[in-house]
Amino acid sequence: MSDGKSPAPVRPQDIADLAREIEGPVLVPGADGYADECAAYNLNSRLHPAVVVGASTEKDVSAAVRFAARHGLPIAVRSGAHQVVQPAHGALLVTTQRMRDITVDPQARTVRAQAGLRWSDVLPHTTQHGLAPVVGSAPDVSVVGYTLGGGQSPLLGRTRGYASDQVRRIDIVTADGELVVATSENEPDLFWAVLGGKGNFGIVTEIEFDVFPLTRFYGGGIYFAGEHLAEVLDAWRTWLPTIPDDMTSSIGVQRLPDLPALPGPLRGAFVVHLRIGYLGSAAEGEELIAPLRAAAPALLDLVGEKPFSAVGEIHLDPVDPMPYFDRTVCLREFTRETADALVRLTGADSGCTLANVEIRALGGALDDAPAVPNSVPTRGVPFVVFAFAVGGADRAESLRADLAEVMDGLAPWSVQRRMVNFLSPDEATTEQEMRSAYGDERYTRLTRVKQRHDPSNVFRLNHNVRPSGR
Repeated sequence: MSDGKSPAPVRPQDIADLAREIEGPVLVPGADGYADECAAYNLNSRLHPAVVVGASTEKDVSAAVRFAARHGLPIAVRSGAHQVVQPAHGALLVTTQRMRDITVDPQARTVRAQAGLRWSDVLPHTTQHGLAPVVGSAPDVSVVGYTLGGGQSPLLGRTRGYASDQVRRIDIVTADGELVVATSENEPDLFWAVLGGKGNFGIVTEIEFDVFPLTRFYGGGIYFAGEHLAEVLDAWRTWLPTIPDDMTSSIGVQRLPDLPALPGPLRGAFVVHLRIGYLGSAAEGEELIAPLRAAAPALLDLVGEKPFSAVGEIHLDPVDPMPYFDRTVCLREFTRETADALVRLTGADSGCTLANVEIRALGGALDDAPAVPNSVPTRGVPFVVFAFAVGGADRAESLRADLAEVMDGLAPWSVQRRMVNFLSPDEATTEQEMRSAYGDERYTRLTRVKQRHDPSNVFRLNHNVRPSGR
């Protein structure tokens, strides 16, 4: 879909004029540093913009947006670059990794973080004050990108809700190049839309959010041989209704690579990775997870008392960039029949090639309406399934087919709403798919906010909410 006016030719003189306005680098294809500036975590999601602006300040962001408007260019944004939807051909790309200021107010229990920060940058600043953010499973992802997509924590989500629920203030450059300070009081519609609507409404340069007193947790992962998938799923399924809100869990069905970095029992192995995050004492945690430990012999048990800074050890998500394809689906229930289907689709005799198929149990405060409303669409959804297949573009057709086999096999238990941060480039690409992901009422309101703040759909290189009437 094409929105707005046709792009005007961008001449070398135009680039030179822009570079004089920008503190950071301004790059075009072939320039030194261009490839690094465009690099994404998913090596299959390569970016090829016409111009890159490496923003160092909010003024840089505003100047880049005004330049794009003058030349009719769509705008893409890269922070952590874990979620890339389109390759940005002919677009202007704004990168934010140079914007790294952070302020922690230990008395107010708030953090102000610029758009270039990742959670791994924030945690040292918060943990020194005994405070914890609603961080996700992978501390290496962008703070802003994660939060704008909702942000589901494997430790604090079931007691505090989504990361979006903790935000107090958003500094955002909208499509006219103006910096808007959005709160629930002065810009309630924009504030509502951005928190859950991801990057559809402008470029967020800074957010302020609440953090909570917490220094430790009980958790980590237990690895079982894949042949015990049925027993582990059955134990987990019957255990979930018995746990308190301060216990969070997920399961990954993993076919791991044969890498020296992995512990010996896991190299090249087919495993079931049970994840635990518990806020109570270690003694209480030991008692709570005893039925899971009894489900099957463990290959490796890494659950124990940990400092909050080790939150990434719950999932042990891969850190290094890789080529992959992914899919996601939300489930309304996880019954014995669902578990049997998952064994049939991903178990030892399934022929499944996917590197990881994980099911996360949600619930608790993730179902609750936040004190200040936002557009996160998955409240009341009890489970989310995310899967990825590792391989390059030359294997795209077969890997997408393998993903479809698993996701389509779970269709009898699926719901239409989706977790925005898990949407892949292959999902929610049409208006109807986006409407389904958010639900009719929420999507309609998002389109009205889009019409007000980005009527030409400049910010469209994403899972796009289109302006109303377009």
